[in-house]
Amino acid sequence: MSKSLVERIIRADVRALSAYPVPDAAGFVKLDAMENPYTLSQALRDELGQRLAAVALNRYPVPSYTRLKEQLCRHMGVPAGFDVLLGNGSDELISIVSVACAQAGAKVLAPEPGFVMYGVSARFAGLEYIGVPLKADFTLDRDAMLAAIAEHRPAITYLAYPNNPTGTLYDAADIEAVIRAVGDDGIVVVDEAYQPFAQESFMPRLPEFNNLVVMRTVSKLGLAGIRLGYMAAGAALLQEFDKVRPPYNINVLTQAAAEFVLDHTAELDRQAAALRNARTALAAALVELDGIEVFPSAANFLLIRLANADKVFAGLLQRKVLVKNAGKMHPSLQNCLRVNVSTPEENSLFLIALKESLQERI
Repeated sequence: MSKSLVERIIRADVRALSAYPVPDAAGFVKLDAMENPYTLSQALRDELGQRLAAVALNRYPVPSYTRLKEQLCRHMGVPAGFDVLLGNGSDELISIVSVACAQAGAKVLAPEPGFVMYGVSARFAGLEYIGVPLKADFTLDRDAMLAAIAEHRPAITYLAYPNNPTGTLYDAADIEAVIRAVGDDGIVVVDEAYQPFAQESFMPRLPEFNNLVVMRTVSKLGLAGIRLGYMAAGAALLQEFDKVRPPYNINVLTQAAAEFVLDHTAELDRQAAALRNARTALAAALVELDGIEVFPSAANFLLIRLANADKVFAGLLQRKVLVKNAGKMHPSLQNCLRVNVSTPEENSLFLIALKESLQERI
């Protein structure tokens, strides 16, 4: 394809972007993507295999996804009278919200540093994106958020609860203040992707606010490979978002796998509890190391700051340990690394590699 053709048909802002980078992790201790390191028990895997083998791959999904949505509502604490809309991961849900709200001049607001897809999806939909800096300790700057809402009257405001990539669990009173300040001018999407590790939620408070949308994913529960997200809101909002949703956006294998695993949530709950305990132990071990600042986290990862983080990151790579070099994500994250909390064995390998890399840095 000629360069001139690309320039003629592809938007300039798209041509200026880079594709979302996903590094090859083969042979590495993979601690860069906030995944649950645990698999299902062998007995459940065998039963799941039988369930998937019986799926009619020659048929389209039934686009209502009635049973799956009923299970999600029942197991995930969706209030009575509220429904969920399903997406191919949270990314598709964010895109659906962006497209549905993309009126001329509409704006999107979110704290920064935050999840990159809020801004990316907004720009793809032709919305103006405004980032509001967090405080130096990565807590929510309530006054700055309220001032930005008053100035810009955003159609969409995102609040990750807890936040990625910092792990911060914003004060619930500050989130409530944001929801009330936005009022009828827009919606507030509380993104609870890491709720299993925070154990705090705005889901029960949906009846209080007609502009509240609560978004979640099963990825962090241990099902990242099936790509399933869901969001709950009032019926009037979900009805409009559903018009934008592709009719067969959840494939039959994802549907069958999710329906099966949601009947065995006790195992997922045990895994989440193990990771919460591991987070506490890993944070305590990191605090003991000289020159490392560990930020409080309510997610399944830790954000740390240290001198010469680029060199330490390179040292970890040499030792086949892959973490996220967060300093590349946002200026306020300079010299920060984000590390996925994993099994005791992988956490130990990370600590050994980190200590060796720190020695090399000197």
